[in-house]
Amino acid sequence: MRTLFAKLSRRKLVLAGAVILASVALLALFAPWMTPYDPTALKILDRLQSPRAAHWFGTDELGRDVFSRVIFGARYSLMIGALVVLISMFCGVLLGLAAGFFRRLDGPIMRLVDAMMSFPDILLAIALVAVLGASMTNVILALAIVYTPRVARVVRASTLVVRELLFIEAARAIGISIWRILFIHVLQNIASPILVQATFIFAYAVLAEAGLSFLGVGVPPVLPTWGSMISSGQQFSHQAFWLVVFPGIAIILSALSLQMVGDGFRDLLDPKLRKAL
Repeated sequence: MRTLFAKLSRRKLVLAGAVILASVALLALFAPWMTPYDPTALKILDRLQSPRAAHWFGTDELGRDVFSRVIFGARYSLMIGALVVLISMFCGVLLGLAAGFFRRLDGPIMRLVDAMMSFPDILLAIALVAVLGASMTNVILALAIVYTPRVARVVRASTLVVRELLFIEAARAIGISIWRILFIHVLQNIASPILVQATFIFAYAVLAEAGLSFLGVGVPPVLPTWGSMISSGQQFSHQAFWLVVFPGIAIILSALSLQMVGDGFRDLLDPKLRKAL
């Protein structure tokens, strides 16, 4: 395993993605100590100042420091992405295991999954937020519902393969309980695709939250998420480009680093791809 990690670390793209992701996570974690200003403090006299020594990323239309808001935006955006991953993984793994292991449940569960996946992700998320109401909690729930079917399909496909292996038949033969077989033997052997899918969903969730906030149906503007910053700054972008450029760069770097780390995990955990490292 150590050799595999050493090989992956020599891959510049994976290493760069890990460094960027770790940097963004550390900035989000230590945001109160890393920011020079209160991200919600209004200073109308300093509105729309260009980047300078006092304000590295300039100020917005209300005089708030853009650098401080971008750093705090990392905290909110990554927290939303992480919670979406946790909820969608929990629900998707349960549905996928049930559909893949119990033949009678496969049809009903997969028809529901197919119905949900027939809608574009962003449209389904907008509809759910419109029903639930615009708040951080409801955005997390809506995105978790949107991405749960993706996890369920991956888990079901892997479970169908593992279910037919000899050690599962042996476990059944010696009387091991179904629940122990599911959550110990099956789940342990399908952890690799689940982990890879989690990294991709994290990136999708960050992008989707930014899109919802940009459209005005996501997190309330009072919270400095990257999407809400771009949404509020677009009307001033012709005279203050920094209002949309810096939050946009943060979104791109975070999503791209998650994708690169996910590719690295896939190469590490997939036996077929591992031989090519």
